[in-house]
Amino acid sequence: MNIVEYENYHEHFHEKDSGFPYLTYPCSIPHDFAQVPLHWHDEMELVYVKNGTGTVSVDFIPCKVRAGDIIFICPGQLHFIRQFQQESMKYENIIFPLSLLNARQMDSAWEKYLSPIANRQVALPVQLCPGMAGYQKISACLDQIDAIRRTFPEAYELFIKGKLFELFFLLYDLRLVSDPAAGGRQKTLDKMRQILKYLEQHYNEPLSIKQMAEASGFSQSHFMKFFKSTFGMPFTAYLNDYRLTIASRMLLASEDTILMVATSTGFENLSYFNRMFKRKFGMTPREFRKR
Repeated sequence: MNIVEYENYHEHFHEKDSGFPYLTYPCSIPHDFAQVPLHWHDEMELVYVKNGTGTVSVDFIPCKVRAGDIIFICPGQLHFIRQFQQESMKYENIIFPLSLLNARQMDSAWEKYLSPIANRQVALPVQLCPGMAGYQKISACLDQIDAIRRTFPEAYELFIKGKLFELFFLLYDLRLVSDPAAGGRQKTLDKMRQILKYLEQHYNEPLSIKQMAEASGFSQSHFMKFFKSTFGMPFTAYLNDYRLTIASRMLLASEDTILMVATSTGFENLSYFNRMFKRKFGMTPREFRKR
């Protein structure tokens, strides 16, 4: 698993050599990484908590999660994963495109039930916990997929597709599918996705408030007000925090020099990078890499 790519705002989906794009990653917070920063992507994602406690936010709905919980993240939804207080969490990250279940020919099942999920016309439950209606059957679908992926027998792809169809049937049958966010909130989320996509593409370049405001269609004062009210901090602080998170992953995932890591994440001054890194992580980049 490429941690740097995983922590990018707009994840880029890669199929395995098999060409069957149902991917699972075992993850641990804070042992693998301290957090997965706010991002979005076009694929369906499930966070299946196996042990411990953590925090997952979907479209700014924060959820304290614990062992057994399942988080549904639909295409395009903004989400992050963080450590809860000083506790750790192990979870299975499941990512697949909904198009995996789309027939080549006209398919009423796709048009009526799956396309609305892909296009954010309906909403799935954010959090499904043990004891809730449908939990046992829905979690069983994921458990059975995990079991068959241990051996990958002939035609395992058909089994996985069948279980995914069953999972979505259960969500509809149990009436767990609901109306999407109200129009005003949806417009705000769309604007945030636009800002994050631009940030993902240009975070390693000099970025000014003026440049970001023009890219998002705001005046500078409106952009600063919008960003702070929706993201919870000023743009410059958010940009530095994201750059430092990416830098920390690059220190572990590559052999690039500290200067190369600093410049490739948008820091033009090495001393400033070292100072900001120590402020965030409590140690220098060199100490972080050695540890």
